[in-house]
This record gives sequence, structure tokens and C-alpha cells, in this order.
Amino acid sequence: MLKVNNLEKSFKKLKALKGISFHISSGEIVGILGPNGAGKSTTIKLIAGLLRPSNGDIRINNKDNKSVEAKKSFAYIPEIPQVYDYLTVDEHMAFIANAYGIKSYEEKANYYFGKFDLTDKRDKLGKELSKGMKQKVSICCGLLTDADLFLFDEPMIGIDPKAIKELKLIFKALAEEEKSILISTHLLDSIEAVCDRVLILKEGEIVINETMEDFKQRNGKDVSLEDVFLEVTNESI
Repeated sequence: MLKVNNLEKSFKKLKALKGISFHISSGEIVGILGPNGAGKSTTIKLIAGLLRPSNGDIRINNKDNKSVEAKKSFAYIPEIPQVYDYLTVDEHMAFIANAYGIKSYEEKANYYFGKFDLTDKRDKLGKELSKGMKQKVSICCGLLTDADLFLFDEPMIGIDPKAIKELKLIFKALAEEEKSILISTHLLDSIEAVCDRVLILKEGEIVINETMEDFKQRNGKDVSLEDVFLEVTNESI
């Protein structure tokens, strides 16, 4: 589904990514983790085509990630929700449906509105929404696309515990439909329960890339993802 090969990105003298390679299979949920400045958001933005790599190759469904065919097959949900001030919640969904050529979207929109407690907010303008509500609208817009690959950048920041629980259940449901999911997050305890595999970045390099099953076998069933994360990144609480 997604193949990243020898990906590099430099910002002037700063080398943000130093030749990372990984893949995500259909139906796989992968968490991309790391301390601030490790390259998580840069990686996701490169995959989404919002940044141009200094070197490397990104393929989505065997197509170059910048191609129209590839762009049709993924959805990007950014860390900072991109909500239009003068569109209502309903109009955001209609806009996305029109952009992706989705003919019948109302039933799915209503389903996600119910999951994220937006049903009574559907007539609200974007500028009238709280930060958490804007994040929920952004998530709903991404989910509406029925993409093959979902790129989530810090999706759980700013939303309430109920919404986090619903989102984790949605991740699992999407994986059962053979959708692929890449999630960047700092909330290690939340991601540990849903990921099939984790990538841990440090200073632009991948220091861990393994399935959760292998992770538990190597580190012991009682060792948390947080414990290993802090050890390999030399982070302290």
C-alpha cells in the first residue's frame, strides 16, 4: 500500500530525515513516534505531498505519491485542523464529498457526526467551533473520503476522551476493511492498544520498526511502549 524508500529531507543546514525506509501493508495500523523534532510530521507531510523530499521515493498503491492516482487514494488529517470560518459543519462534508466525487455521503456523514457528538453542531460555522470541535470536523472530513490510506498527524490532541475512544474503534474498523493507517502521536498509551506496528524516530532516523507482537516478545509482556520509547530516545519525564 505505502512504500517509503531512502527518504531524506533537509531544511537549509538541518537534515530532518536521514534516509528512512519503511512500508505499510493493507489493513495495517502503524504508529510513527518520536520526540519533538524527530521528523514525524515531516514524514507525513512528505507522504501527503505537502513537502518536497531532498531524496527518496514514495509510492502509494504502486503510484508516485504526487500523481493524481495516488492522491485519490489517501486522506490526510493534519495536526492543526483546516476548517473554513464561513462554512457550516454540514457544508464542510458536502465540500469534501464534491471534491472526491462522492455521490451519496449523507448517511456516512450522519454516522460520524453521531460518533463525535457533532449532530447538534452541523449548522455551526467553522469560526464558531472550539478547537476540539474543529479537530473532530477535520477527522470526519478525512474519514468521509473512504480512502485506502489514512495519514493522521496528532489526531487525538485536543479532543475529549470519548472521542479518542471512538477514534480508536474506527481505526480498528478501517483496518478490518483493509484500509491502511499511519498515525503520528505523542499519546503512547492510546496508540499502543491499536497499532499493529510502531516506528520510532530519533533525530531523523528510524531506531525501532517492529510489530507490537515482536515488541512484546523482545521486551517482555509487562514492558510498556512508553518505557522503551523513553529508553531508545533518551527522553525523560
